[in-house]
Amino acid sequence: MAAESITTQKAAAEPVKAPSAASSPYLAFPFMRTLANADDAQLIVERLNTVRPDDAGRWGRMNSHQMLRHLAGSMRVPLGEIKVSDAEVRHLQRVVLKWAALYVPLKWRPNFPTRPEIDQCSLNPHLDDFEADQRTATVLSHRLREAELEGKRHSYFGALTRADWLRWGWLHADHHLRQFGR
Repeated sequence: MAAESITTQKAAAEPVKAPSAASSPYLAFPFMRTLANADDAQLIVERLNTVRPDDAGRWGRMNSHQMLRHLAGSMRVPLGEIKVSDAEVRHLQRVVLKWAALYVPLKWRPNFPTRPEIDQCSLNPHLDDFEADQRTATVLSHRLREAELEGKRHSYFGALTRADWLRWGWLHADHHLRQFGR
């Protein structure tokens, strides 16, 4: 009983920080990183800035420059700058895939199929200005944080909320940055 009283007193003395109404619901869970969180977004920018042209991929066909272009192209989809075809996925599969990809705290598997509209191996086999494309990916990550994203469609997941898009943005960038050891 005395131990219970001490635990209750300690819990009452510690302030609980609740996320603001304007923030993402993922902020309540530290393992759920998202571009909605300024620290998480800054971490992605810092990691993007460490990518080098000669970084070798741990999986997949892209080189590091194509990866930067792929991230930029992918972020342009919810911004309405690039239209991609929907994947042929049944509704129930979409729901499960979206839930698993965004909410289950596991790393994404390598070599998930890329939509042809943002497949940089096919679109851009030879690229010339690495630093400019690196800056573009960084700028687009900032724009994504500020954009009106509610209801925009993802080719595999369907319509997403703004919170879902910002969670996806962090996970997608993290996935490809890990691909190149960053």
